[in-house]
Amino acid sequence: MNRRDFMLKTLYSSLALGFAGGAQAQNAMSGMNHAGMRMPAADLTNAAPLASLDVLPKGLPLSTLPVLANQSSDAQLFKATLTAAPMTHEIIKGKPTTIWAYNQSAAPLLIEWTEGMTVEIELINDLPQTTTIHWHGLPVPPDQDGAPQDGVPPKGRRMYRFTLPDDCAGTYWFHPHPHGITHEQVFRGLAGVIVVKPKHKDALTDVKEVHWVVTDLKLNADGRIAENDANDVMNGREGQFLLVNGQYQPSLNVSEPVRVRLWNATNARFLNLQWLGESGQAQDLLQIGTDGGLLTAAESHSTLLVASGERVELLLSPKESKMSVHASAYNQGKMGGAKPTPATPLLSIHASPMDKGLELPAQLRAISPLGGATVTQNVVFSETMSMENGVHQMNFLLNGKKFDMQRVDFTSKEGEIEEWRVENTSDMDHPFHIHGGQFQLQRREWIDPSRGSPTAFSLAWKDTVNVKSGERVVFKMVQKHKGLRMLHCHILEHEDAGMMANLNVV
Repeated sequence: MNRRDFMLKTLYSSLALGFAGGAQAQNAMSGMNHAGMRMPAADLTNAAPLASLDVLPKGLPLSTLPVLANQSSDAQLFKATLTAAPMTHEIIKGKPTTIWAYNQSAAPLLIEWTEGMTVEIELINDLPQTTTIHWHGLPVPPDQDGAPQDGVPPKGRRMYRFTLPDDCAGTYWFHPHPHGITHEQVFRGLAGVIVVKPKHKDALTDVKEVHWVVTDLKLNADGRIAENDANDVMNGREGQFLLVNGQYQPSLNVSEPVRVRLWNATNARFLNLQWLGESGQAQDLLQIGTDGGLLTAAESHSTLLVASGERVELLLSPKESKMSVHASAYNQGKMGGAKPTPATPLLSIHASPMDKGLELPAQLRAISPLGGATVTQNVVFSETMSMENGVHQMNFLLNGKKFDMQRVDFTSKEGEIEEWRVENTSDMDHPFHIHGGQFQLQRREWIDPSRGSPTAFSLAWKDTVNVKSGERVVFKMVQKHKGLRMLHCHILEHEDAGMMANLNVV
């Protein structure tokens, strides 16, 4: 065992000391500045046994998502209320579970908007913690984007107002963003999804759509949602149940080609997507879109990695009567001796085999590449171990610092094309997310160039990208609104532990 592995295992075994008081202390501080705060709370001393995998039913028909209704009669205005509150939901038969939900919906809510629409959504906070709503990936003004500096206290209300610009059709989602407790609010159930439709037809408007929202659930045998343990805090939380639309390994009947929108709305799980035929043979996935909408052209993959926070669009045209969708095994470099994420089934598909799939146009969408950058911004993800007041700490850092709510770490100019270079010098993967809209990926390259040549990206709009250990990802972006933005790792436990920074757009 090398020295680092020994230190990590020592840290793993002693983390409980650093999290005494955990959730209660964080709740009390939820409206405060969290500069230099400790890592998210963990429960090691009274860890209850987890529920076995056979307690949830499998193979039920995939449910459609509940849709948030528009309360406005004006076609150009979307008006609604989202109430965040605890609710009781029976997940294990006879054992009620307290979850946190929007509008008392155990399944993720779907919001459907159209480019150019004005949005007015009131958040009512009936939680015991401060919360916000972050409109992940959407180009909304900073003061409407649910940043941690703009928390809504318990029993408080907040109206979010913004107008969607043209050319923002895509697959987005919404979730809380209060610093230090985002991970908990999401794993207790607070997340929903958004589809922004184009004003005019796109290349797949007439193709049937299905929605797959992937979450995971860590559940105790008594039906309670489990607290984080040291492994969750160190590597990001992964529940034993991987759910689609709130269901465990559901089934889907398909009789025609379908446009699949898939969200990775987990805290930290990496979904290494794979289609498997009836014989277990892998089949190619046809990707047609990503975070910010359609690609310029369809791309075929044997597997497709979707990190926490990312979204993809796929065209499903089964060639066999039975197929399954899996998250195949993926090694993200977990610390503390934790094993890589194993292969996990997502859902099964029963289909009328289609010898001839949908014929797609050569170009799905026109995207103009951003021009030359005038500014370069550099981001470095790192991890360190330290001893603070006699307690072992794992530090998740961005440019060598823990997040400080009051500190400005980067400055950008409104409307200026910037090149961002994101390096990962740590030992595990970190998905990078920046607020304010979409960027265009340029290339992946090794920090040590002797490890291999750079890899170019296809032209597309993204807001979240995985950065592997030892890798540098380069993208171009334009911030179109003045104000304060965030950038961070989208493993929510790492974000809450300080792997986040402020960007001021002037």
